Amino acid sequence: MADYTDIYGKRVKVFDPEPTLNSSYEGQVWYDSTTGTLKSAVAIEAFTSGSNLSTGRFSSAGAGSQTASLIAGGYSTAGTDLTEEYNGSGWSTGGTLNQARYYIGGAGTQTSALAMSGRNPPAGWALANTEEYNGTAWTNTTASPTALNQVTTTGTQTAALLWGGVASPGGSKQTTTFELNSESWTAGGALPVGLKVAGAFGTQTAAMSAGNGDGSTLYYNGSTWSDQSATVPYSGSDYWNYGGTSGTQTAGILMGGGPGAVTTTAKWDGSTWSSNPAMAVARLTGPMGPIGTSTAGLIASGNAPGPVYTTATEEFNSSINTFTAAAWSSGGNLSTIGRYSGANAGTKNAALYAGGYAHPVPSPSYPNSTEEYNGSSWSSGGNLSNLGQGTGSAGLQTACWATGRSPNSSPTGPTVTTEEYDGSSWSGGGNLNTSQGGTSGCGTLTAGSYARGGQDHENYNGTAWTAATDSPSPTRGGAKQAGTQTANIYFGGEIPGGTYINTTLEWDGSSWTTGGNLLINSAGYGGGIGTQTAAMQAQGYSPATSPSRMTQVSAYDGSSWSTRPSLSTGRSDGGNSSASPNTDCITFSGAVPPVTTATEEFTGATETATASTLTTS
Repeated sequence: MADYTDIYGKRVKVFDPEPTLNSSYEGQVWYDSTTGTLKSAVAIEAFTSGSNLSTGRFSSAGAGSQTASLIAGGYSTAGTDLTEEYNGSGWSTGGTLNQARYYIGGAGTQTSALAMSGRNPPAGWALANTEEYNGTAWTNTTASPTALNQVTTTGTQTAALLWGGVASPGGSKQTTTFELNSESWTAGGALPVGLKVAGAFGTQTAAMSAGNGDGSTLYYNGSTWSDQSATVPYSGSDYWNYGGTSGTQTAGILMGGGPGAVTTTAKWDGSTWSSNPAMAVARLTGPMGPIGTSTAGLIASGNAPGPVYTTATEEFNSSINTFTAAAWSSGGNLSTIGRYSGANAGTKNAALYAGGYAHPVPSPSYPNSTEEYNGSSWSSGGNLSNLGQGTGSAGLQTACWATGRSPNSSPTGPTVTTEEYDGSSWSGGGNLNTSQGGTSGCGTLTAGSYARGGQDHENYNGTAWTAATDSPSPTRGGAKQAGTQTANIYFGGEIPGGTYINTTLEWDGSSWTTGGNLLINSAGYGGGIGTQTAAMQAQGYSPATSPSRMTQVSAYDGSSWSTRPSLSTGRSDGGNSSASPNTDCITFSGAVPPVTTATEEFTGATETATASTLTTS
């Protein structure tokens, strides 16, 4: 009987304790003498859901890697010039194409990309336009020699490859190949068969074309095409409607495609195709141009059955590590009543929600109760003395402040009163200099910041409030803050006249400057979490979304906003607490309408090394 060395060519090693896993252990077996177990490092291959694109579409140009990619152009209701960029967690808006179009070829990286050919009636059924992207803006460069539609493309910005396509409605599939070096196009080796919108992999001098209308696999070496005598393992005969690709000539993943929108994916190892884990969303004509690698791929957009121009993003990972996508999950419900516009503070596992406005109206309509969250359930804390709806707040569950509106003033409205919480009871703090309500606030009990709709801005030291040297403009209601007293952001809001804005302002301790705009014009109304360079907007109100109480979540990296997984329940005016907004936070209660007691918990993407136990001694 053969032993492990005969089969695998390596000996079983003994470790004490177990080693830190990395790719060098994949497929190997070892004995953990600490636990007395024989273990192996196994390959984990799976698709996980990423954050959605803002706009569903198909046949866009694709380029980049799993954590730094772009989708440009495409078709939604018509050809679009929209570019969206992915940072591994969410999508944000990039520079617009000079020529709106679809069936557009892509190549390169997120900061050095190409967009080639395509169509956009009435501008043209087949286009020759070529554009370059520098990570910020697109510029026109040398047009391709022939106006083409439904081309296949790969390579880099300075060494791209374009092949196949059609030049007119009902026209023959082209056999031509064109090479772009810097800004000069030259003819390459002819294809053995005409084709359009095939699966693209690799570089200008080591490319692969997969599917090709007959399921074939073709290699390009920089001068000639050759048939690899390998067939893509899809059923049917029409393979040209591909979904997306990741990888190179010798290691790639083909995702979705013909003969119709499918969840099927296939893996190429340089000599044969094999079955690969399926996607969650069936699609075809996704990003045109490879994105990522065979072990870290990405597909976004595409034409799903319906037809539906999907916004879905999926990431493919193959390694010995287990990948868990970022997601929201249900937490414990508030134990008393749903409410909105209350004071919120704390972290994911030690949060606080106090005061607010209850609807349908119980008695009293402005509850003074406090609830505390321990990571799984809510319990009662000490009651507020004076504050109610529309309070600003910041700090920890055991050390926070709240100020803003009072149900006891006449009439009910803004107040100068501040209350502080020590983990069990509320007591009076220093009064504001100006009476003004608002639901913002950030920082700590002894270093707080409170920017409000009436352009007032004050700082708290745990004893007294001091007017800041500058205040946010324009006047707005419902804007939110996130960060510290000397480094925070103030975003969104409703300006007089009922107009919702997407403005983000950044505070450096002395003045406000303009930051990146929100993805949606909205009022935060309960949505500020985190720091100036790692903030999140969860909850909010926008007449531009459906439902208007937003399920959409976005995050700020210090310069721009990008999408995150959506909430299951749209809401506004509720509470948020966070230790780290990109990996660990909660959002709770709020107006639905009428109100909800629900809590949702966010956990960012994680990667965990794993090993499988074969036997136990």
